[in-house]
Amino acid sequence: MDYRAGFYDSTHPPPPFGHAMLKYFSLEPGYVNLNNGSFGTVPRPVTRFCNELTNKVEANPDRYHRFSFKPLLVDSRERIAQLVGAHTDEVVFVSNATAAINTVMRNLEWNAEDIIIQTTTTWRSTSRVMNYIADTRPYPMLSTFKLAFPSTHKEIVDNFRTHIRGLKNNMVTLEGGRPKGKIVAVIDAIVANPAVYMPWKEMVAVCREEGVMSLVDGAHALGQEVGVNLSEAKPDFWISNCHKWLYSRRGSAVLYVPFRNQHHIRTSIPTSTHYVSPRDPVGGPKAPNFVMQHEWPGAIDFSSYLCIPTSLEFRAWLGGEENINRYCRTTAINGAKRLAEILGTRPMDETPNHELTLNMSNVELPIPANLTPELRTQVNDFLELSLLREYNVFAVAFWHNNTWWVRCSCQVFNELSDFEKLGDALIALCREVKMTILKDHMDASTNGRGTSNGKGFHLNSTSPSR
Repeated sequence: MDYRAGFYDSTHPPPPFGHAMLKYFSLEPGYVNLNNGSFGTVPRPVTRFCNELTNKVEANPDRYHRFSFKPLLVDSRERIAQLVGAHTDEVVFVSNATAAINTVMRNLEWNAEDIIIQTTTTWRSTSRVMNYIADTRPYPMLSTFKLAFPSTHKEIVDNFRTHIRGLKNNMVTLEGGRPKGKIVAVIDAIVANPAVYMPWKEMVAVCREEGVMSLVDGAHALGQEVGVNLSEAKPDFWISNCHKWLYSRRGSAVLYVPFRNQHHIRTSIPTSTHYVSPRDPVGGPKAPNFVMQHEWPGAIDFSSYLCIPTSLEFRAWLGGEENINRYCRTTAINGAKRLAEILGTRPMDETPNHELTLNMSNVELPIPANLTPELRTQVNDFLELSLLREYNVFAVAFWHNNTWWVRCSCQVFNELSDFEKLGDALIALCREVKMTILKDHMDASTNGRGTSNGKGFHLNSTSPSR
């Protein structure tokens, strides 16, 4: 079946990016989606492919699960491998980035002298995995590298190197000066909140120079970052979702493990029927059987993996990765400037070449910053609910470095007017926040019991920091 029929004609050029693109997606009329980054947005041809595939599966489940799905899965892995600059048998699919992080971290063999490096902006579920490892025998140490934005790539790389060297200087060493334990650094390719493009390739290079293993959490990378080239960057492990920015169905993610490190991944998570045990009879599959273990994790819906070629064909029709991401990045940068004008604040990324920005941008919100955790939760819940219920627009509000921000994710269907609609909504909602949830806080500041943060807001000096 031609999944393009009725949606687009590959022999004709696409319409201009912007609202003319909305007809290729299933978003409800009037909804302004400036939050593609959280869950992705599936094009209608991809949805059709998945629905038709489901019908074929149900028509003959045995034929599909025993024979038909395997060549389709290999094709998807080949397409992804080409996109990220890897060998086909170095990439496998898992359900999401959290599953991929668990697969790596739970397979590595840990010792009490080992150190795991996270950052202050590591995504919570990833951080929870690292905390679990550190909370479990033999209790490796968990070290946190501080990141506070705004910043610059140079500053991040320099501080990261200093952090690693400080840890190494305090490690127990063996005869000859070699550290007794290992260091594993978990590095974001693109931080989620705040949305920041990290100098991850340079950080991986620092890890290689310092003898540190690198796990790159690229949850937002595929479909947003052009020129990943893993064979050149050489991380020890790399993961990325496909459903956030690459137009595949939820949930699908890529786990990249180069051949040199596949011996570390002894089992898929959950353990597959293709796990190879040292107790197995001689003559069977050889460990770690990396690809086969992940090819069949049990009976699941494979459509989110198998739709990837259809997603990439649609993206090719739109003009390809560079064309898509050039538009989205430009809109993110210009949209942030426009939104900051409306709110009377500033974009987070004020570097000369916008080095921190790909397709997501952050803008300061006019809300007092030094709030208790309880008040921050109330403010966040109110903004989320009100944006969707009252204005039918959404972007992610968050608190970072003692400041409130909003993260805007740009897709090919967004325009500057979407930022203006969001700005109008936020002006009204931030005013309401200060008049309701923060009324007592604002009154205390007005009565002189708080101090100014230099941004026109008065802060309670006794409020705990993050």
